[in-house]
Amino acid sequence: MSTELNQILKELHLPEFVKNHEEIARIAIANQYSYEQYLQELALLEYEERSAKRIERMIRESNLPPGKTINSFDRDRLPPKVRAQINSLLEGGFTERTENVLIFGNPGAGKSHLLCAIGYRLISQNKRVLFSSCNLLVQELLVAKKELRLPQVLKRIARFDALIIDDIGYIQQSREEMEVLFTLLADCYERTSIMLTSNLVFSEWEKIFKDPMTTAAAIDRLVHHSIILELNIVSFRLESAKKKKQKP
Repeated sequence: MSTELNQILKELHLPEFVKNHEEIARIAIANQYSYEQYLQELALLEYEERSAKRIERMIRESNLPPGKTINSFDRDRLPPKVRAQINSLLEGGFTERTENVLIFGNPGAGKSHLLCAIGYRLISQNKRVLFSSCNLLVQELLVAKKELRLPQVLKRIARFDALIIDDIGYIQQSREEMEVLFTLLADCYERTSIMLTSNLVFSEWEKIFKDPMTTAAAIDRLVHHSIILELNIVSFRLESAKKKKQKP
């Protein structure tokens, strides 16, 4: 009977049932579980294993840098207002409202780490996240446009709950490259939450999009439904270097 049961469970793709049903049966008998309790224990093991594997797949798919979680970020360095904003963002509700998250601040302030930390938390909530530096993302879009695949790439990106674009404006790019970036922002508008970091305030974004009309249109789409965080704090790397020098 056990052999036949194992075969059936394998064909139903229930590996945790196969692995655990005999042990859980012994525990159930010893503790006088009801049939429903026994089944629930097995189903819970199956669910937890599948959830863990799904999250592993989503982390690989996201391209998030490893280790950039909220647990490895020093939140005490943040102003109280920003800490409150981060706590709210970690709950993940902004993606359901298709709101954007825009973080501005000095180099080394922790902008990228914070967005990655939120990204990891979103994945734990079963939401799909995609991370890319602005430069690499623009190059991917430009190649797709030249190969007449841009609509397919945009459609794939739109399936994500959140798109993290790191360091927009950090590298000055050509007008053609910025045109595909604007196309992406327009396509994601009210469909996918854009999460981005930038060292440039909005008044300097004409350096990115090359002309006033395109710049205004890009900012308008990003800001319409958005949460803006300003990290005007001392560089974390600079602080660490100073502390090392101060050590005897």
